Amino acid sequence: MARKKGLAEVLELVKAYVRQELLDPLVKVPRWLALGIAGSLAIVVGAVAVLLALLRALQTETGTTFAGNLSWIPYLITGTVLALSLYLLIKRINKRRLG
Repeated sequence: MARKKGLAEVLELVKAYVRQELLDPLVKVPRWLALGIAGSLAIVVGAVAVLLALLRALQTETGTTFAGNLSWIPYLITGTVLALSLYLLIKRINKRRLG
């Protein structure tokens, strides 16, 4: 009889462990994922707006500096800013454990 009681306690302990270490974290995944997607979309929309504003400012506010054969330079500057931003973002990604 004592053996059955010990087995029941072990099974209960295993069930509690599985619930704590597996099921509880899985419940938090949808919220974590939704917040991550929303944040990513906000960053993308903001970055596109800033890059378009930069391009438009370079094209209109510089007078005749980038006129004629130099009309491609605002695109080069905007592309460089984009590449630098992506480099800094990728460099900033943390490889630590999520959670």
